[in-house]
Amino acid sequence: GVNLNVLRPFRFLRLLRTLRILRSVRLFSKLNMLVKTVAASFMALFWSIVLLTIVMLMGALFLCQSLSGALEDEAITLDTRLWIFTMYGTSTRAFYSVFELTFSGGWPNYARTLVEEVNAAYSM
Repeated sequence: GVNLNVLRPFRFLRLLRTLRILRSVRLFSKLNMLVKTVAASFMALFWSIVLLTIVMLMGALFLCQSLSGALEDEAITLDTRLWIFTMYGTSTRAFYSVFELTFSGGWPNYARTLVEEVNAAYSM
């Protein structure tokens, strides 16, 4: 017998031909316009992501630098200083914390300790 499993990828080509026929049908002109609009907006989405990443990085570096003094402050409890180092002690940790507080609903978990135990200025 002949093994016909080799011809399975050619089904995809048949699907593409069907989609080309559907594109030419006037009935789907509105759908075609919507698909083109979504495709055209991908560059705006890309630059929005780049801008958001830069803003998050700047915030993370600010937090990392401004909290470095709190790590050496004896007036702050050791547990709080360990938490600060775990969350904001290095630029990578600070960026990950800023990423989480930006995209999760748990931002008070990252801010409340700073506001209550380090300095109220972190509420801004």
